Amino acid sequence: MSDMRLIVAGAGGRMGRTLIHAIAAMDGAILAGAVEAAGSAVIGRDAGELAGLGKNGVSVATALEPLLAQADGLLDFTVPAATIAFAELTARQGLVHVIGTTGLSSEDDKLIAEAGKRAVIVKSGNMSLGVNLLAALVKRVAKTLDEDFDVEILEMHHNKKVDAPSGTALMLGRAAAEGRGVDLDQHSERGRELVHRAEDRMIFARGAVRAARWASGQKPGLYSMVDVLGLADI
Repeated sequence: MSDMRLIVAGAGGRMGRTLIHAIAAMDGAILAGAVEAAGSAVIGRDAGELAGLGKNGVSVATALEPLLAQADGLLDFTVPAATIAFAELTARQGLVHVIGTTGLSSEDDKLIAEAGKRAVIVKSGNMSLGVNLLAALVKRVAKTLDEDFDVEILEMHHNKKVDAPSGTALMLGRAAAEGRGVDLDQHSERGRELVHRAEDRMIFARGAVRAARWASGQKPGLYSMVDVLGLADI
């Protein structure tokens, strides 16, 4: 199988630069493009240099659509408005779209699901393999323990975090609620402790690249890391 050609959206951000690193470090994927919002100071810069890797010949651009013809997928850890626009563009081309963007509204989720009818989308509030395994365990623990046990989710972040609760916290909350058979929006629970600590963004970047490679063999649809990791039955 040939290497999967991936574009990184938000290439100038901390996560974008880490994704460029991950693509360079992992087998089976190559960087086919890098995009940033118009007006960004990194437009025109070499993506490899931007990520601290040395020149790779891929310049950061503002327009995604012209790059899609020479790509197989998009890694997208940006902002909701950009992600919705990207979802439509990748759907037109029938490409893989890996979404790690958080802060999406229920209306945004509906638009992404619609795009998933024409493209292979993997969307997760956290791409870490460990966090997704943790979510599966949370669901199982919440289902196993009776109402004498509560569930509490406590999160701590750096001061640059833009959304709260985070996508990870919501993911774990939904897993616990699903295990209990309740609606997350109507319940607040506290209890036993399962811990995951992420100190390096590369954890999420590797998960995103793995998700993209898995998605390249799938039919159009909206998937999650549960599907990528085969955790649906846990």
